[in-house]
Amino acid sequence: MNEGDRLEIAPAVRISGKASVPGDKSISHRLAMIGAVAEGDTTIHNFAESADCQSTLDCLRDLGAPIKRTGSTVTIEGRGLKGLRKATGELNAANSGTTVRLMSGLLAGFPFPSTFIGDESLSRRPMKRIVEPLRKFGAIVIARDDNYLPLTIQGGSLFPVSLTMQIASAQVKSAILLAGLHAPGLTTVREPMPTRNHTEIALAEFGSRIKTHDDAIEIEGGRPLRGKEMTVPGDLSSAAFLIAAAVSVPDSQLMLTGVGLNPTRSGFISLLREMGARISITPSATGGGEPAGDISVESSELAGLEVSGAWIPNVIDEIPMLAVLGTRTQKGIRIRDAAELRAKESDRIRAVAANLRTLGAEVEEYADGLWVPGNQTLRGGEVESFGDHRIAMAFAVAGLFSDGPVTIKDPSCVGISFPGFFALLNTLKQNAG
Repeated sequence: MNEGDRLEIAPAVRISGKASVPGDKSISHRLAMIGAVAEGDTTIHNFAESADCQSTLDCLRDLGAPIKRTGSTVTIEGRGLKGLRKATGELNAANSGTTVRLMSGLLAGFPFPSTFIGDESLSRRPMKRIVEPLRKFGAIVIARDDNYLPLTIQGGSLFPVSLTMQIASAQVKSAILLAGLHAPGLTTVREPMPTRNHTEIALAEFGSRIKTHDDAIEIEGGRPLRGKEMTVPGDLSSAAFLIAAAVSVPDSQLMLTGVGLNPTRSGFISLLREMGARISITPSATGGGEPAGDISVESSELAGLEVSGAWIPNVIDEIPMLAVLGTRTQKGIRIRDAAELRAKESDRIRAVAANLRTLGAEVEEYADGLWVPGNQTLRGGEVESFGDHRIAMAFAVAGLFSDGPVTIKDPSCVGISFPGFFALLNTLKQNAG
């Protein structure tokens, strides 16, 4: 039942069926940006449906890259490494932090100013993490309080750098690598622990001279890129909510087809399996260098565990869902080293804790994570989405196994990443009674 800005999720008897999920959001952003500075056309099939990825396309159009979209296929007429032009106005990234952080790196090599703005949520999210590295290339970067939107970047002649990142962030790493495209010579970036490597894979596919060894990634700047035709696999971060639903609702069986299985992103599946989840994978054809496969899930008893350290960059987007699943485990789930969650679309640590308490759960909040004891029964109630798509979807899943319906306020925010989520969930669930 949907009443304006509220959506009621009723408990489910089972989850069953076969489905696909939208194209991967992270990969779609990157292919579009790199395609815009490649030479020749780039055609991207199964491009993400998300509002965030549309923001990237809108900004690239404003920068002079002709783009045609037909359904889920996007064709970009590449402008080459020097071919983008100054936008006539500000670049509106809406809610997309990925758009701002990665595109700032891309624009660092262009000799004109570009100013990014965004919605209220994005305007509160920190940008200093990319401001400082891009300045080391020689770009001029100006931000409100040196940390927030609006952010203006003016580049030009960059010089290669060797940088060691202080935080594990795929977005920061990607901004550095995209800036490195414009800096003649070798740019090297080292990360404290591995993060998702979609940018490295995409750059290699477009013909960049890039290589990874140990903890360092090197890119040779000034080399032209070639447009390509590629297919985006299904988004594992979107699939995670459906996987969690099938695991947690008794008598469930679900198959998700063509989902991306990049090892730097598939930690959610590995952790669930470690806890006892019955999940099997059948590899499928890949395109654009990214592994993919079909995922079969059955309802399962979960043991519980601690998620910390090197696991965190791999599962950062799935932590809200893991925390909610903690109530269904035998021993609970403890999450540490995840302070990064406080700087997402919402303070996800606070949001998860607040909503779990609303539904009657015991939860302990840390500065860098959460402790959710196991064997807890959630009651129905009304929870906040906090305007955050991953919070809304995580608590929609909670509604499937709660004692009573869970009503989500402002559910439309799921359009940021998975516009058809609630409709798909409704087709896969069998309601009580």
